[in-house]
Amino acid sequence: MPKHKRISTKYPGVYYIVGTSINGKPERIYYIRYRKDGKPIEEKAGRQFQDDMTPARAAKKRVERIQGASLSNKERRAALEAEKEAASNVWTIERLWSEYKAKNPGLKGIKTDQNRFEKHIKPKFGKKEPRELTPFDIDGLRIRLSKTKKPGTVKNALELLRRIVNFGINKQLCDGPVFKIKMPEVHNEKTEDLTPAELLNLLEAINKDSNIQAANMMRMALFTGMRRGELFKLKWNDIDFHRGFIHIRDPKGGPDQKIPLNNGARAVLKNHIRTESEYVFPGRGGRQRVDINKQVNRIKRRAGLPEDFRPLHGLRHVYASMLASSGKVDMYTLQKLLTHKSPVMVQRYAHLRDEALKKASNVAGNIVQDIVNQKKEDQEASNE
Repeated sequence: MPKHKRISTKYPGVYYIVGTSINGKPERIYYIRYRKDGKPIEEKAGRQFQDDMTPARAAKKRVERIQGASLSNKERRAALEAEKEAASNVWTIERLWSEYKAKNPGLKGIKTDQNRFEKHIKPKFGKKEPRELTPFDIDGLRIRLSKTKKPGTVKNALELLRRIVNFGINKQLCDGPVFKIKMPEVHNEKTEDLTPAELLNLLEAINKDSNIQAANMMRMALFTGMRRGELFKLKWNDIDFHRGFIHIRDPKGGPDQKIPLNNGARAVLKNHIRTESEYVFPGRGGRQRVDINKQVNRIKRRAGLPEDFRPLHGLRHVYASMLASSGKVDMYTLQKLLTHKSPVMVQRYAHLRDEALKKASNVAGNIVQDIVNQKKEDQEASNE
């Protein structure tokens, strides 16, 4: 590339070369030369059209450089690099969350946590460092969420924030706040149960419903206490008919578990229509199901159950309540059957006696059958 001719101006230390503008027209490019701390410096002052640069403005910039009123181009670039480097050492809440996810691949519930972060934490705290958090910030988050969200949602959001902060502190990436983020108390231990008459009405409604997927899913919830999400994810290869167990993959908040395949559940699965899908209760296209609210709520309404009764989760409570009230199942066994990590979650049920795990699981099916048999006996007696 040929060297451009330098053209002097009437201002000392200011010259220009003729280049080409973005429009393809000739354009002057001004440069300044000066000494600073005994070192010669030569740098671009700006372009004629793009930067609206003139010889006079270039001369003014040269004076500012000599007097130290402004940084040279090289000094400015160095300052920007220093700012970038400083910023790279700042661990904001948002950056800590990204690092937390990177260090914990395959984290359970990550999609739910990501939604909580995006909705509740990032807008107010994403750009803050943990050490900048104040009690006022935490109270503000709690009060703001409490206006529209349930207590459990508020607690989950605060727990996620605390988890992110503790991760940064434990990894020595940042300093934490000078106070502890306390969790609000949540009193949401709703225990749903059905009377024998309500249970009979529900079983009749299940038997009459045309949707076999919804009907058998409700039967499985009643006979095993499995969670809604666990039923959605249940695959045929998770069922060990030979050994008599159901393998629960990725249960709520813990490692894989297995529960006994009791007689009631075995009968349901043996008679359940099997499709080409690997899932027992497949959704559209044979993929994992994501919803069945419409169908199970229809069955609930036909059975005349209370409006606030949750068809699948409520039947999990019914399962636990039947075992507890039977007096044949101890607390530890109930905890294992419900796949709870802590015995705290089963405190809502009665104190129980010791029995074997499989025998305890069969209690649910036996109780349901006893209710049905009693109903038949009563009907037969009334017909005599």
